[in-house]
Amino acid sequence: MKSKQIILSAFFVLAVATAGKIHAQDDPALIRQGNKNYDKGKFSDAEQNYMKSLEKNKDSYKGTFNLGDAYYKQGKYKEAINQFEQLTTKKVSKDTLAKAYHNLGNAYVQEYKSQPRNIVNDSANADKEKMLTDGIEAYKKALRNNPNDEDTRYNLSYANQLLKQQQKQNQQNKNKKDQNKDKKDNKDKDKDKKDKNDNSDKKQEKQQQQMTKEDAKRLLDASNNEEKNTQDKLKKEKASGKKTQIEKDW
Repeated sequence: MKSKQIILSAFFVLAVATAGKIHAQDDPALIRQGNKNYDKGKFSDAEQNYMKSLEKNKDSYKGTFNLGDAYYKQGKYKEAINQFEQLTTKKVSKDTLAKAYHNLGNAYVQEYKSQPRNIVNDSANADKEKMLTDGIEAYKKALRNNPNDEDTRYNLSYANQLLKQQQKQNQQNKNKKDQNKDKKDNKDKDKDKKDKNDNSDKKQEKQQQQMTKEDAKRLLDASNNEEKNTQDKLKKEKASGKKTQIEKDW
């Protein structure tokens, strides 16, 4: 049986490579066939072989490990994560456990890399950050089981750099969102202020119009009263026989 350890290549480029082969004479036929398909790059066929082997022996760490590798090679990182996490719960050697945690870390990093970049959704960014923190934790556990694995140490350093970049991006998104919120709040405040001023002007104009109407009514009433008084005075003078003197304008 071939147990494949997937590593990240140098220069921060994610790649896949085999890091050692383990042979065993008592491997089930399905696993051996799966390994042949895997080596030929027929990862989907290898996946089917490994799945069938696990149907016969669900506790096979060889089938579980290699199925995780087959998933990984096809870009099925979530499925690969599930396989390697299962493997970490089995009673296996420290060397196998270190490889499982190493590949688990790689699957998390690759799943992170497969997500859209520079997204502004807070929940999605939180999920992306968690992928990296989970990957980093997996690398750390791999090193606890094999402190001399330089590939794992390198990948851990790389994942830490990715995490810093993601956290910086998340903070920038937060700052931008806060700035936009402040701008919107200020815009709303200006609009409210303008609306209040407009309402105040309209109210004042209405009051002025009302005052103008009231003043006109008072003037009209005063004029009517003056005319009435004059008519009353003339009636009284006429009734008393007194003539009104009319002066000539020389």
